[in-house]
Amino acid sequence: MKAIEVDGLVRRFGDFTAVDGVSFDVEEGEVFGFLGPNGAGKSTTINMLCTLLRPTAGRASVNGLDVATRQHEVRQCLGLIFQDPTLDERLSGMQNLKFHAMLYNVPTDVFKQRSAELLEMVDLTDKAKETVREYSGGMKRRLEIARGLLHHPRILFLDEPTIGLDPQTRRMIWDYLHKLRAKEHLTLFLTTHYMDEAENCDRIAFIDHGQIIAVDTPENLKAMVGGDIVTMHTSDNESASAILAAGHAITTRIGPDGELIVEAAGGDRLIPEMLSSFAAAHKPVTVTSVNLKRPTLEDVFIKLTGRAIREEGANARDSMRRGMMAHGGHGRRS
Repeated sequence: MKAIEVDGLVRRFGDFTAVDGVSFDVEEGEVFGFLGPNGAGKSTTINMLCTLLRPTAGRASVNGLDVATRQHEVRQCLGLIFQDPTLDERLSGMQNLKFHAMLYNVPTDVFKQRSAELLEMVDLTDKAKETVREYSGGMKRRLEIARGLLHHPRILFLDEPTIGLDPQTRRMIWDYLHKLRAKEHLTLFLTTHYMDEAENCDRIAFIDHGQIIAVDTPENLKAMVGGDIVTMHTSDNESASAILAAGHAITTRIGPDGELIVEAAGGDRLIPEMLSSFAAAHKPVTVTSVNLKRPTLEDVFIKLTGRAIREEGANARDSMRRGMMAHGGHGRRS
């Protein structure tokens, strides 16, 4: 059984189509990345998978349960971790966990063991009795993660799971998530704008303008770019492109910030040759900056869409959070 199956999913708001025939699946135990810029349809798709929005057309199932007809059962097998805090700051860290355990009917003996394990993992054991209003932003974030894992969800949705955390804590969280995934066959559904974090994914789906534009492993996606990536800011991109096409049979493209982009093997050897050709041209082209790197997932998205993945705005997250609250408070927002 697939952890998630999506077939021709559509969501319209009046005349606007936010999600346009999306299809993909997620294997049990997989770390699946769902990446796209603000307004791409990412949050709307997730809202439908989490039963916060009804699909206009198409179908989706989570843990074998139809999201349109078995909402309550779907919610019971999900864990949700949002970027923005959703804790009750008047309660202590432990009280927040206990409240969540009550909503999910976690047995007392299981709660004691599980909460102790999770609090140690997020380095909050000594702070568990303090009220959350006394926590720093990073501490609140770590408690959110512990709460989302408390009821042993089958599928864990993570919206920017480690944003605001220091590198050491980020590594610790991911180490634990990988161990938990292996131990409990947990499926992770991840959104992030940390491209290094997306490398943790087994597969990644890029969504843009409401449609899936690519689904594959990180390595296969990066192979779509090919070779090294040379980016240059020039005095005349059109002339520079013509020079490279005529003298080196190189095809170029323009990046989202107006830079000239070349994809080619042996970029370190190619750069001096390109600069010499620019200087020797009938109408010389000046290069003000040049950069060489291996392709990243961000480069893949730019190649496919012509624009970069920008950090998702608060409006999309707030919309999703309000939807969760409308379906039943903390127990639905974890």
